Amino acid sequence: MTNQNNHTSALHEKDGVQQPESISKASIAQITKLRRKQPTADDLVNGILEGNKTMLSRAITLIESTNANHLEKANKVIADCLPHANKSVRIGITGVPGVGKSTFIEAFGKHLTEKGHKVAVLAVDPSSSLSHGSILGDKTRMEELVKDENAYIRPSASGDTLGGVARKTRESIILCEACGFDVIIIETVGVGQSETAVHSMVDFFLLLKIAGAGDELQGIKRGIMEMADLIVINKADGDNIKKAKLAKTEFNRALHLFPAKNSGWQPKVTTCSAITKDGIDDVWKITSDYFNLAKSNNYFEAKRAEQNRYWLTETINEQLKNSFYSQEGIAPLLKQYQEAVQNHELSPFIAAQTLLKKYFENLER
Repeated sequence: MTNQNNHTSALHEKDGVQQPESISKASIAQITKLRRKQPTADDLVNGILEGNKTMLSRAITLIESTNANHLEKANKVIADCLPHANKSVRIGITGVPGVGKSTFIEAFGKHLTEKGHKVAVLAVDPSSSLSHGSILGDKTRMEELVKDENAYIRPSASGDTLGGVARKTRESIILCEACGFDVIIIETVGVGQSETAVHSMVDFFLLLKIAGAGDELQGIKRGIMEMADLIVINKADGDNIKKAKLAKTEFNRALHLFPAKNSGWQPKVTTCSAITKDGIDDVWKITSDYFNLAKSNNYFEAKRAEQNRYWLTETINEQLKNSFYSQEGIAPLLKQYQEAVQNHELSPFIAAQTLLKKYFENLER
C-alpha cells in the first residue's frame, strides 16, 4: 500500500534544465542607454556619411517631426548633407491599388542591388483618417529587399499632403543620397489624387498598369499618362500574358497622341511579371536609356534646377500656412468665422481677408 502511494505518476514532470531569459538584461540596458542619449546633428551627419542606416532613420524621423524644437537641428543635418547629395537617379512609381507596386519594387530593387547599386525606397503609405498612421505597411511586403544590405526602405504616412507624398519626402531624398544610395525610388499612394507632387521631385516617372482593369477604375489615367516616362504592364504571367501584350499595343497607340516631352524622350510601354521576374531587366534598360538621353541634352540638370525652384516656393507656402494656423488668437477667430460662413452670414472671401488682416496685424506687434 505504501509502495503504491509513493509510486510516481506517469504524468509527473521532472525538473528540467532552467532556460535562460529570452532577452538579455545587458542588451536592454544598452538599448535604454542609447535611447536616452540623443545624437547631435554632427553625430547624425557623420553616421549618414559613413552609410549608417540607423543614423539615417533617426535623421529622417527628426526632419519628419512637427516639434518646433527639432527644426533647427533638422535644418543643420540637411544643410550639412546637401553637399554630398544629388548623386543619384530618382524614380517615381505609381499605380492604382492592386497593381502590385510593392511586389514590383521589391523585384526591381533586388535586380538593382544585384547589379551593384544601392537602393533607397521611400514608400508613402495611405494614412488612416482616424489615427493618421500608415495603414498598408509596405516595409512588411518587401521581405527580401528589407534584408538586403544595399537597400533601405522607409515607409511614411502620407497625411493630408497632395498626391500622397509625405511632407518631408524631399528632404529624405537628400539624406538618402548623402548616405550613398544611388537609386532613390519613391512609391506613391496611387489612389486617384494628383501625382504632380511626386513628379516634381523625381527624374523619371514610371506608371504601373494591369491588363483589363478598365477605364472606369482609372479616371486619373489621362493626367498620369501625360507625365509618365514609362508605362509597365505588370502581372504579365500565366493567362495574363496575352492580355498584357494587347494592353501594351493599346497604350503605345495612346502615347503617340500626347504632346512631345521637353526632354526629347518618347515614352515607352513594356510588360513584366514581378513574380517571375520576366521583363524586370527591360524596365531598367529603358530607364537607363532615358537617363543617358536626358544627361546628354542637359535636360536632367535643367529639370533638377526647376524642381529646386518649385520646392522653394512650396516650402514658403507651407511655412506661411503653418505660421497662420499656429498663431495665437487665430484658432478661436477661425472657428467663429467658419460658423458664420456655414450659416450664410458672411462671405468666405470676406472672412478670409479679415482673418489674414488680423494675422498680419499680430505679426507687426
